[in-house]
Amino acid sequence: MVYDFHTHTTFSDGVNIPIELIRFAVANGYKGIGITDHASYSTIDFIIENVKKDCELANKFWDISAIAGIELTNIPAESIKDMARYAKSEGANLIIVHGQSIVEEVEENTNWEAVNCPYVDILAHPGLLTKREAEAAAKNGVFIEISARQGHNLGNGNTVKVGREAGVKFLINSDAHSHEDLLTEELQKKVGMGAGLSKQEIEEVYTNFTALMEKIKSRT
Repeated sequence: MVYDFHTHTTFSDGVNIPIELIRFAVANGYKGIGITDHASYSTIDFIIENVKKDCELANKFWDISAIAGIELTNIPAESIKDMARYAKSEGANLIIVHGQSIVEEVEENTNWEAVNCPYVDILAHPGLLTKREAEAAAKNGVFIEISARQGHNLGNGNTVKVGREAGVKFLINSDAHSHEDLLTEELQKKVGMGAGLSKQEIEEVYTNFTALMEKIKSRT
């Protein structure tokens, strides 16, 4: 069973409409998928309103938990708390922050603001995650992503090393921008192993998937 909390559709820079991506996810053995298009104040309302429609459709007819969320992307670091709170108030059931990937010029302190925000669920591809950031994520219950996305995944080794020492909870996500990027259970485990996770730690990732899913269900 695959859980993947980070994907994109035509509502940002993906190639599939939400229901189409969810359908391919079902075919890949997914039990849960987060639709988390890139967003800021300019697009949050539109994305959440429309993604929720296809998530509700999928949840009614297919054996999958489809979640309408967003990824706050390249926004001012100091705006994260207010924007995440706003997104939640507008119906986003999953909030991801686009972390300081080593292949993008994301604003400094984005990771720090994200892991200290009570409305953020996941810090995606944090790049050169620091001990201070990892310890805050562990303390505040923010999940840290190990990414399957080309480029963003170049920081996975550091993420695992620093995050492990701090006791963070890892997730392995696709950051899919197309149905062709979706994971299988085998590939998801290989991404974890390639990042340096042990077999036991990979099993813990699946426990983390379940924990996040229960957290999301409790507030919907």
